[in-house]
Amino acid sequence: MISYLKGVIKDKNLEEVTLDINGVGYCTGVPLSTYLELGEEGDEVELHVYTHVTDSCISLYGFLTPREKKLFLKLINISGIGPKIALNILSGIGVSDLEQAIKKSDIDRLSLVPGIGKKTAMRIALELQGKFKNADKILTAELSKEKEDLLSALTNMGFKRKEVYETVDQAVKKMGKEAGFDKLLKESLKHLSKL
Repeated sequence: MISYLKGVIKDKNLEEVTLDINGVGYCTGVPLSTYLELGEEGDEVELHVYTHVTDSCISLYGFLTPREKKLFLKLINISGIGPKIALNILSGIGVSDLEQAIKKSDIDRLSLVPGIGKKTAMRIALELQGKFKNADKILTAELSKEKEDLLSALTNMGFKRKEVYETVDQAVKKMGKEAGFDKLLKESLKHLSKL
């Protein structure tokens, strides 16, 4: 696995950079923040790299700072967010701003990133909030204990997260939080069985 590259910039564009390392060209995807700090063709650069391996290809994603790479790794560990979406997120919001938005559960700020809707923004904040010190945990107030338990139970049953979020929202709106876990679970399952 490649985790670090140091070489001369052979070619670059907004989405990727090719580094010449002893006559071998390594093409790595980069977020906009890294691209803007790279320098010009012919300059030497060091990148912290994540190697993504699938059945059909091996892709490299490069970052100027370890902090940027760590945040990228946290993003791709969220269900439904792959390397390309994570790169898009890091291109749409700076690392410090993204960390602050997650800590403060700023769903509106997160959903301003192109391609990220409110539900994905909520999932990012919910799943990453505990991984930062001094997080406000605002989402836990928004999501009642019953709602959190329902989301967890239904995803553990194998339902897709997107469907589960929508279904639980509908069940809570229809029956109210006071209905309790069991009734809300039955209502959610009834709805999911029709999809």
